[in-house]
Parts: sequence; structure tokens; C-alpha cells
Amino acid sequence: MQKRKITMLAAVLAVAASAQSVQAFEIGGTNGWKFSTDGFLNVFATYESVGRRPAGVIGGEIGGDQTGTGESQQQFRVRTGLLPVGVGLNIQAPTTNGVDYAVRLGLYPQVQNNGGSRTDLSPNIDFREINMTATGSFGQILAGRAINLYQAKNILTDMTLFGAGVIGPVDNGPTMGHIGYGYLYPNFGAQIRYTTPDLNGLKVAVSVNDTNNIGAATIRNVPRLETEISYATTFTGGKFQTWVSGLYQQASFSDATFVTVPVTLNPDGSITPEHVVPAVRPGGHVTSLGGAGGVQVDIHGLQLLTSCYGGKALGMLGMQGADALSADGKERTNWGFLNQATYQVNPAWKLGLNYGQSRAELAGNDTDLNIQKQQAAVVAVTYNVNKFVQVIGEYTWAQDRWFNGATQDANIGAIGTFIYW
Repeated sequence: MQKRKITMLAAVLAVAASAQSVQAFEIGGTNGWKFSTDGFLNVFATYESVGRRPAGVIGGEIGGDQTGTGESQQQFRVRTGLLPVGVGLNIQAPTTNGVDYAVRLGLYPQVQNNGGSRTDLSPNIDFREINMTATGSFGQILAGRAINLYQAKNILTDMTLFGAGVIGPVDNGPTMGHIGYGYLYPNFGAQIRYTTPDLNGLKVAVSVNDTNNIGAATIRNVPRLETEISYATTFTGGKFQTWVSGLYQQASFSDATFVTVPVTLNPDGSITPEHVVPAVRPGGHVTSLGGAGGVQVDIHGLQLLTSCYGGKALGMLGMQGADALSADGKERTNWGFLNQATYQVNPAWKLGLNYGQSRAELAGNDTDLNIQKQQAAVVAVTYNVNKFVQVIGEYTWAQDRWFNGATQDANIGAIGTFIYW
């Protein structure tokens, strides 16, 4: 299928997509200003069967717990897949002194409501892209909100970007694909980014980003830095690309020795009153440091991919989340990989298979109740109805495993459709 340029996720992922845009609707041009739109819409019917959650364990992202009891459960939904719906609005300014200026607004809503209430009117609307670019012989400068560089290509090359993969715990958002099961969600964020021009297939991008909390470390006075170096080329009968990306950020803990925990409503309906607890690592600091990379080759319809990541204080799902640190504030080591093969049988049919893992190592006061590994395998069949409509069918097996050997499995089926413009 001729894919159009969709500036994604991001899986997450998190996560919109990338493909060749023809900007189907274009207005203006007589005075040098142009307005255009591009996008996609997808709807999936999903069914998941989730095993019982082991008692007392910490972490795990399979989700599917509708009752809060941890028992074995099944669920059917009609929803978006890993990608939400995407609508891109583009404003192109007249070329001035050899520089092309543009503004992009990307809206990414869901088709499903949040939760199971018939009267629910709360589909998630995600403003993932709000940015301006200046592009010329010097390369490109981007300022605003866009997909972050670190692990962006890891998610953009995953075939479940155009499917569902692991469903996960978010009712009113997208599914997870392999987020937390082969790579982490790069997310979208505020940044100032410079990308070099194409240097015979080589590109280098560097960004200064808005800062994130790192677990319970919430004092953020050091910029978050991300980078990506990529190379792409073509050869007779195929094409090749490879990339590496990186992340660096520090965050600090408060100097206070005690913190007040507000009133909490517990899952069983009980209430924990406000109380005071000792603070985590008063005056200390933590560092998120990550590297990632991948290689993809296409030869006569066969596409092979391997990608990986590793680092410390990264987390197991959303980058630099609560699970990036142990309960006593020590950085965990996180790593993972995704292997994939797809084959374009003919212009209409495509087959795909992939398998990925995300892992965490013990740190600080972690115990064998902590999550050790999240793994998933996906088999997919894609049928291209025409150049702008396709139908996708998937089967996904996923498993969460803890250090004590306990596991929770999920079996997931999905069938859906995409339309691109």
C-alpha cells in the first residue's frame, strides 16, 4: 500500500506514524502561502483474554483488569489501535531567502470513550504536534511540540504501529503495540531541534527538550538532551537503514526529610487518611541515561528488522516514569529488543511476525516481587484494498514475568481498518 507521510505518535508511542504525504487537500498558493491537510483514521475490534495477576507483585503492563480483583478476565472493545486517529494541519509560508517556513498542528483523538459507561462522553484528544520549522540548505530547525528523538525510530519501524499489539491498561487511549514489550514510548514534547541536511544518506539530529520528572525526583534544573544519528541508502532490489539515538537528563530530590501523603481512595473503596512519611533520598539526584539503535533491510519484498535499547532510570513503559527508580530512589537498569520479519507477498497481501522483550534489573530495595520481563509476539496479515484503505488482522501473545518466577499471560486478537489521506 502506498503509505502517506503521517507524523506520528510514536506508539506510543505513544505512539503517530511516518509515511509519504501527498497532502491530499491543498488550498492557496497564489501568494506563496499554502494550507494542506493529511492524516489517517483507524478502527479495530479487539478481544483479549488475560490470566490471573499474581498476588502482591509490583509492575506489569498487560492490563485488562476491569474489576480490580486481579482475576482472569476477558474483554471486547471497538477502539483505535496503537495509532490514534490523526489529522495534520499544515501552513506553508512563501520561500524567503532560500528558507521554507512551515507550521504544523497535529490532532490525535480516539474513537472510543473512556471506560464502560453508556453515558461516557470523554474520548481522549491528544495535541501531539504543535511546531514550526525552518528548512534550507543548512538543514532544519524545529521549535515546538513533536515526537522526541530517543527511541522514535524503534517505534516507527514496528509493524504493530499499524495494528494493535498488546492492549494495555489505557481505556481511552491507544493500545501499546510493543511499547514496554520491546521498546519504550518516546512520547511527544516541547523541544528545540536541529537536523543536518542529508549528507549522502547520513543525518544527525540534536534536541534540547523540556524536562521530565525521573520517578520521585521532581527538581528539574538540567535540560534533557536527545540525539539521533541515522543512515539510509538504496541498492538494486532493496533499501537499508540504520540508526542510533541517545538520552541524558538529571533530576533531584527535595531536601525535605519528610513528605505529606494526601488522602487516598483505595481500589477496595477504603480511604487512607493524610499521613507523613520519610522522604526518598533527601537532597540526592538521579540520572536518566539511554542508548538505542536498529538496523532494517528490505530485499525483494522481504523486510528484516532488529532494534534495541538500554540504559538506566528509563522505566518499563512511559519513559522516566515511576518505575525508573526503586522505592528508595535508586536508578534501575532497563533494556530490551525487538526482532521482526515481514514479507510483501504481492501488492495486496503482506505477512508479518515479530517478537520483543523489555527488562528491568533489581536496584536499591527491590525484591523478587518486582517486574523482571515483559515479552510479546505478534503475527499480522495486512490486505491492501486500494492505495488508501487497508485491513489488518493480528494475533498477539504477551507475558509479564516477575523475579519470583510468577507470570501473567494474555492472548489478544484484533481486526481493523485504516484509511489514509
